[in-house]
Order: sequence, then C-alpha cells, then structure tokens
Amino acid sequence: MRDREVFLEEVLRSAGRIVKRGFENRTSASWAMKGPQDYLTEVDAASERHIRETILARYPGDSVFGEEDGGEIGARCWVVDPIDGTANFARGLPHFCISIGYVVDRRPVLGGIYNPITEEIYLAREGHGATLNGKALSVSAAHDAQSATVEMGWSTRVPQSEYLSVMTALLDRGFNVRRCGSGALALAQVADGRSDAYVELHMNSWDCVAGLLLVAEAGGAVCPYLSAGDLRTGGRILASAPGIAEVLSVDSGTALIDAPRQALRA
Repeated sequence: MRDREVFLEEVLRSAGRIVKRGFENRTSASWAMKGPQDYLTEVDAASERHIRETILARYPGDSVFGEEDGGEIGARCWVVDPIDGTANFARGLPHFCISIGYVVDRRPVLGGIYNPITEEIYLAREGHGATLNGKALSVSAAHDAQSATVEMGWSTRVPQSEYLSVMTALLDRGFNVRRCGSGALALAQVADGRSDAYVELHMNSWDCVAGLLLVAEAGGAVCPYLSAGDLRTGGRILASAPGIAEVLSVDSGTALIDAPRQALRA
C-alpha cells in the first residue's frame, strides 16, 4: 500500500499540471453545461483521461471509476474526480481540486486531494493519519454551534424544500453556513480544521471518498457512506469535528459513526 500511496501523490501532481495549464488558458468557449449548474470543461476530460491511463499502466489489475467516463468498480478501485469545483474553475475562481480515493473491498484505504493553484496536497492512508503538504492534520476542537462553521453542499437530486429545511435547522441552531462550490475541498478543510463540518444531502462517490477518509484519519466523525450509499449511486454525507457531531447528525438527518479509521466501512 505504501507504493500506491507514493503513486497517488505522483498522479495527483501530474494531473494538477494539466488542470493548472487549462485554468490559465481557459476561455468562455471552453466549457459547456451537463445540466442545471453542472459545468463540463475540456480539462475535466483531459485530466480524467490522464489519471485513468496512468493508473492502469501502473496497476493493470485495478479498476478506475471516474466522474466523466464512469468505468468498472472492481475489488480494487480508484475513484476519480478530475476537477471538483468545475463551476469555479470555469468562472476563474481558484477554488477547485483533483480528488482520488482508493477503495479495496468497499473499504477506503487511500485518499488524496490536490489544488494545483494553491499547491495544497492532502493525503490520507488508513491507519496512518492525514497530512497537508506533509504536516499532520487534526480536526477542529469546535463544541458550540454558535461559534462553528458548517459548509453545506447542494444537489439537484434532493428536493429544494429538504435542502432549505436542513439549512434552516442549522441556522436556527446557531451555525454559520456557507457554500464554496467544491465538496471535496470542503471535506479537506474539515480535516485541517478550517471548517468544522460538511453536510451534503446527496454526494457522488468521486467527490467524497478521499475527503471522508481524510476527515476520519484527522480524528473526525464521518457518516458510514458505504453502508448508506454506494460508489455508483452516491448518498448522504456528514463529516464533523467530534464536539458538534451529535447535534449535526440530528439537524441534518444523517447517521454518524464517531470512530476514526472505521467510520467508512460497510
């Protein structure tokens, strides 16, 4: 697994060079819409193609499941989002990332998230903690809703009324609620303590597998994602600092496991 961990950082950085070059050279004609507020750029496709080819050249017995081209979900599967935060990317906002998780028999064992503009690279390995640019991470010590910040993602798969109901419950409790447009980076920032929690009522696996492992390995509480959902269809997400986990679980209607390193298992 150590070999794969080193490889994960290498492929994140090489894909990051493609994404950074595309960001610097983007034009208004270089993106299209897959659906309401669902952006697609030429760089998404180029990044995923590079990641897929690089993984399969190194580990031909593994499978790759990506946002743009799908793929097989085998016993050893790399789960890839070539650009998370594509709307930000297309509009010139440098808040986006590449997210790659590695899952073995439905157990996330490696995760990496990389913003090639800020050059922040997050890495986690099951049982070995989480790091940002080589420095060990720990979730925040938040314990009071009225001093805590929660980021909340949005999905067209969830009725607007349910989304607004959860947001209202969080605001009524006293949480500050924000949305920055990249769920993977939002999870990474729970792991490093810049946010206290992340909630999304439906999240695809390529957006969250790596980030949930980061939070768990940084000492946070996370939902049992592969029990509540699966890699192909996605599901509800909650990742939190332990001190506010119980109240967030109630307000968001999301079951939590307050157990680092075991929280993602089916």
